[in-house]
Amino acid sequence: MQKKLSLMFTALALAAGAAQAADTLTKIKDSGAVTMGVRESSGALSYTLGDGKYAGFHVEVCERVLADVKKKLGLAKMDVKYQAVTSQNRIPLVQNGTVDIECGSTTNNATRQKDVSFAVTTYMTEVRIATKVASGITAIAQLKDKNVATTTGTTSVQLLRKHERAAGIDFKEVFGKDHADSFLLMESGRADAFVMDDYILAGLIAKAKNPAEFRIVGEPLSLEPIAIMVRKDDPAFKKTVDDSITAMMKSGELTKILAKYGLQPGEDTKKAWANPNDKPAEDFVKK
Repeated sequence: MQKKLSLMFTALALAAGAAQAADTLTKIKDSGAVTMGVRESSGALSYTLGDGKYAGFHVEVCERVLADVKKKLGLAKMDVKYQAVTSQNRIPLVQNGTVDIECGSTTNNATRQKDVSFAVTTYMTEVRIATKVASGITAIAQLKDKNVATTTGTTSVQLLRKHERAAGIDFKEVFGKDHADSFLLMESGRADAFVMDDYILAGLIAKAKNPAEFRIVGEPLSLEPIAIMVRKDDPAFKKTVDDSITAMMKSGELTKILAKYGLQPGEDTKKAWANPNDKPAEDFVKK
């Protein structure tokens, strides 16, 4: 009997520990700290300034969200830590609690929703193709037998392969560890094209040694909702994040932050802001 009770209490303790681990607001209140996942080269949404400092649309949005969290919890002080993540490790680091809120450039899709939750959509992007002007590439069909750069852990090349105009087009993928590395593959000639979100491509081209050497070509491969990522099954924290972002949508603050980084909300982004939602990318596929 004693052994059964011991096992029962152990199970309850483990369950309580799991529940507490999932309760991000409690975790932040108890520790007085929160960890923000950021990217080092995700265009205007999240990038490094060096020396452990980061900037970008999503970085600033998250900083405002966390200021609201601090106020909600009644904390006099809250230490905000920045953790650089990659396309490959961002989801595991959110799942295991290393990162409390991921503020990079993650597409909300059905597969990822099985592992994490997404706040309401903050930006709608089109996946496009970037290439050198000298390559002569202007359309998907011209990628046949070419090397196409993609960033490990992203879905852009999968979208390219599924596109109706890519039928019968065989190309080779070459992988970069992050977006800057993928662009370098194209810049150095190891790849003929780089497929990624349009704002990331535009930002990398603008920072290139000779921006005029590059261009974005072809029709959009997909329309994707970009959102801030949080742990799954933590509705209280997700609601706090959603409420904060929704308030910024209504006040016009999101537009102001976006403009700081040279972006304007397109029609699809405006629609997402007018009707806040966390719909996955699959809901935006043309049928």
